[in-house]
Amino acid sequence: MAGHFEPLAGGGAAVALDEVEVSILRSLAVQLLELIGPGDGHGPEDADPLARLFAEGPSEPPADPALARLFPDAYGEPGVPQDVEQRAHAAEFRRYTENDLRDRKRDDALAVVRSLDALTVGGDRGAVLRLSPEECRRWLGALNDLRLTIGTRLEVTEEDDGEAFLRLPDEDPRKPMVMAYLWLGGLQETLVEALMS
Repeated sequence: MAGHFEPLAGGGAAVALDEVEVSILRSLAVQLLELIGPGDGHGPEDADPLARLFAEGPSEPPADPALARLFPDAYGEPGVPQDVEQRAHAAEFRRYTENDLRDRKRDDALAVVRSLDALTVGGDRGAVLRLSPEECRRWLGALNDLRLTIGTRLEVTEEDDGEAFLRLPDEDPRKPMVMAYLWLGGLQETLVEALMS
């Protein structure tokens, strides 16, 4: 089980993690939370559902490329300039959806942090993280968001097969980020496989 998720009887998945892996995953999830930014300060229990439904968010895409990747425009092709109508539709769609999308991404990252904080990691043995089906869904969302963010920072394209990244010399400053990107991809892939079995 070390390094990859396996299915649990009755649903969910489990993975063995050592202390360093737990620390890296937690640090990445916290950094993702910082990137996404704070919520609106209202929990679901005290928010007026009608006011929340009509709350307006931003109408412009984020300037940070990683945030723009996490919160893409709903209209037009990525990298292709939008016409006036597409810009107007994208702004309108973003205004009413980005806050909820940010909340979901924030909740997914928080779920990762909380499940890791609940682990008792002992010595060299590490610990086994067991996730319910709902926790698995949150982990998949957070792993995907982490990979999108790191991939954007590394300027990964669809044509990149990972081999060039693996050949980076150890002194290349991108190497730790590349290794995290590839490791997160492996976790994400095995979690999907565990849920499908």
